[in-house]
Parts: sequence; C-alpha cells; structure tokens
Amino acid sequence: MTSLQPNRVSSSHSQSQQVLARHGKSFYWASKFLGAELAERAAQLYLFCRYVDDLADGDLPDRQESLKDIRHRLGGNVIAAGPEIEAFMELASAYNIPLSAATELLDGMLSDQTPTAVADEAELLSYCHAVAGTVGLMMCRVLNCDEPRADSFAIDLGIAMQLTNISRDVLEDAKMNRRYLPASWTNATPEQIAAADVDCQQQVAQAISRLLDLSEQYYASAQLGIRLLPFRSRLSIAIALRVYRQIGWVLKRRKMVWWRERVMVTSCEKVWLSLRSIGDLWPKTVPPHQAQLHQYLQGLAGVQPR
Repeated sequence: MTSLQPNRVSSSHSQSQQVLARHGKSFYWASKFLGAELAERAAQLYLFCRYVDDLADGDLPDRQESLKDIRHRLGGNVIAAGPEIEAFMELASAYNIPLSAATELLDGMLSDQTPTAVADEAELLSYCHAVAGTVGLMMCRVLNCDEPRADSFAIDLGIAMQLTNISRDVLEDAKMNRRYLPASWTNATPEQIAAADVDCQQQVAQAISRLLDLSEQYYASAQLGIRLLPFRSRLSIAIALRVYRQIGWVLKRRKMVWWRERVMVTSCEKVWLSLRSIGDLWPKTVPPHQAQLHQYLQGLAGVQPR
C-alpha cells in the first residue's frame, strides 16, 4: 500500500472496496454516500477489521499466535505482522486512530479463541464494545470527526450493530461453540443451539428478542449523535444505522425463527431506508449522552468516566 496522505485516495482503492463489497454489503451501500476519499478511508479500516475477524474465525492452527503478534505490533513492538497490519498502522498514523481501540479489538478476537458462554449482560456489552464499539471510535477518526462528544455515540452504534450481528448469527456462532446470549437469559448450551433442538427454540427466540430490545437503546442513542459528525459523513452513517437496524426488525417480522435462513435486508428496503435517512442530516440539539448505557464499560477505550 502506498503512503496515506490527507486528501489523497490510496492506490489500494480497488482491493479495499472489493473486500467491503463482498463481505460488508450494508456498509458498502452506505459508503457510496461518503464521496471517494472518505469511502476509501472507511474501506481501508474495514479491510483491517475484516482481516483480523477472518483470522479469528478461521481454521489456521496458529491463528491465536498470529492474533497475539498483531496485538504486539499495535502496542509498538517491532514485529513482523504482515502487510495488512502495516497498512493499518499507516492509516492510524495518518488519521490519528487510537491504537488503544485497535488493541481492544484484538483482545475481543482473542477471547473468541476459546469456547464462549457469556454469563450476563455486563459481559455481553463489554464484548460488544471490544469487537465493535472500538470500530465506531476508529471510524470517527477516518471521517474527520473532531467533536469529542461524538465518541460516546459512535461506541453506541458499534455496540448496537454487534448486538444485531449476534441476534442474526446465533446458529452460526453456536456451531463454532460460541453462545453470546447471556446465561442469565437462557440456559441453552451451544450444542443445543447448534442442533436447533425443539426444546430450546422458544427460549432462544425470547433471548434474541431481548437482545434486539437492548440494541434499540443503543441505536436510539447513536441516531442522536449522528448530528455531531461532519455534514459530509452524516448521510452515510445514518444509512448504515438504519439498514443494520432493519436486520433486527426483519428477524422480528419473521417471528424470530433463528434456526432457518439467515436474515437479509433487500435492495428495495435499502433504498427506502436511505431516503428516510435524509431527515437525520440537519443539526438539532444533541442531548448529553446517557451515562447508564456505558455503566459496564468503565475503563475501556473511549468510554467517558462517570
């Protein structure tokens, strides 16, 4: 990758945009409204996040050691971590991306290397911050947002989207011996969920419904904070929010049949949601962030002390 300079689109445009289009269809759609330069920066950040996510979910025998090496590189150690990581380090330097957020992202990926059985809501939200709230923080930087208040709302959008991911991927995650639905909500084991046992279908559906209700609190907060972004970025982020939120609404519309086909948002729905997002552009008074949304996240990257 060539050196990243402010106001210059990187020569890796094709690679990063292709990865985004292939793996992040909702984000790719939203990125079309950013303009070429910001869209490329966002795609480069996505490329890094996708790389470590694929590594964490892959079947390479040394993936845990590879993730640790990347984490060490993010911490400033001189270590060979691959061109994808060096490209991210260059991006982070150019746009002041906090490496503490990227390091916490790696911690989240490392936590997935052992069987996962989340105990309660606090553990769930901490995990969501690690693997997605941190991405919201990093995205603020590549979108030229210099409003400090925006960080809290960006974290909320990441958390909301991760809660949506979990609700959509319950079956897929269970097959990898992961259960992110808190044990305080359901006693179904990953093995039972993976087998889609009739005995656990309803209780898992109820837990997913509770998960989506929780996500709504974070989407509502994030939607308020969109007005703190630079005007050029607002429409894209508003679209990404509405399209991702729609995944949960489609799941509810389908009566929470989580054991059937994966939920998708149609192209027609994306167009309709994009038009609705126009109303999120104009400035209104943004209220203070709701501190209780971050009550379990104290001490984590970008979280304001209570």
